[in-house]
Order: sequence, then C-alpha cells, then structure tokens
Amino acid sequence: MASSECCSNPPTLNPSSGTGHVESLGGLDSYVTGSPDSNLAVLLISDIYGFEAPNLRKLADKVAAAGFFVVVPDFLNKDPYAPEDAKRPISVWIKDHGPDKGFEDAKPVLEALKSKGVSAIGAAGFCWGAKVVVELSKHALIQAAVLCHPSLVTVDDIKEVKVPISVLGAEIDQMSPPEVVKQFEEVLTAKPEVKSHVKIFPKVSHGWTVRYSVEDEAACKSAEEAHQDLLKWFLNHVK
Repeated sequence: MASSECCSNPPTLNPSSGTGHVESLGGLDSYVTGSPDSNLAVLLISDIYGFEAPNLRKLADKVAAAGFFVVVPDFLNKDPYAPEDAKRPISVWIKDHGPDKGFEDAKPVLEALKSKGVSAIGAAGFCWGAKVVVELSKHALIQAAVLCHPSLVTVDDIKEVKVPISVLGAEIDQMSPPEVVKQFEEVLTAKPEVKSHVKIFPKVSHGWTVRYSVEDEAACKSAEEAHQDLLKWFLNHVK
C-alpha cells in the first residue's frame, strides 16, 4: 500500500511550467515537448502529484532535447493527490486512481502516438507511475522501460517484463527498499533475453528523481545522474 513516503516533498504544481504545451492526446490532457516530427517517443508517467510538477516537466524537456517527442499525460484527470486534504488521505485517494486504470488509459495514448507516425516508444514511471510502466512492459506495449523509485511493483511483476528495463532505486525507500530492488535484479539477471539495468543510488530517498529541491546541490546532482541514466537507456533501446 502507498506509504507516507509516497507523499513526502510535494511539488508546487504549475500548469504553465516547462517549455512545451498541453494538448489532448488519446483522450487525456498531456504536456508535450520536443519535435512532433520525431518517430521516437517517450512517455513519462507521473507520481501521485500529477503532470503539472515543474521538475517532471523539466525532465521531459531534457529528454526531448535528445531528439524524442515526449508526452506527460494527466493520468490523474485533474485530481492529483492533495496532502492538505485531511478528508482524503492517500489510502482513500488511491481507490480513485488505481494504476490498473492508468494502464488502460495509457493504451489510447500509445495508439495516438503510433497514428502520428511514431515507430518506437519508451516509458518511464515515477513512484505510482512505475506500476503503470511495469504493466505496459509485461504486455510489450512499449519498446523500453525505466522505473524510478517504484511504488506497488512486485517481484512477480518483474518476472513478467518483456522489454528492456532499467530500475533506479533509492537507498532510503520503504516502497521499494534496496533488498527488494536487489530481488528485482536477481529475477532480471535470470532472464538474459530481457536486457536490464538495476542501480541503487546512495543517500537518496524515495522520489528523489523528481521531488528534489532545486536549492539542494547534492539532491540536484543525484537527480541529474538518474536523469542521465534514464536518457541513456532510451537512447540505447528506443530506436
């Protein structure tokens, strides 16, 4: 179940953040950035705070600068988790936003990308979003996957992955503690037919790739290292 860690360091949402724009794609409002003529796309699936998080959009812009058309859909349908709403704790909010619904909602987005001429798609998920990405990976609906500090992902999920996958874990993480991430690695190592990469980042906490403070130099450096790993994975496997 989602823990308090899922909710720590909430971002200040900003609907006008990023250099891209919002348009409807596959029935969902989506932040899009990068060349619409690129036939290579990357889907970024947010954590519980949704697609208006400035650090997430900044990462989208960074991935787009490498030549990808990047899409950050609003899988939460204008209803990101609001920590200040005492009547709706995470245990209640998640009932309206199961990752299984995110998985179903992702299918029309992928179809819309293909209809635009996109021939290969990578997907990265953050916390909640990682569960959606692992489901897409199990059904080979994407060409490559990155899971950043995953929530709700199990060893059984990892056993069913069919596409190249990178798992970026945090040393301080109750949702996917290092010992669980190491189990993911063991499962993937036993599947040589699936290319994989697993890395545990020292001294960082759950959410560090997108919920860092821009004023914290060490946090920015750790996030940047993860962003480069994510980008390298997509450059190598989304072709």
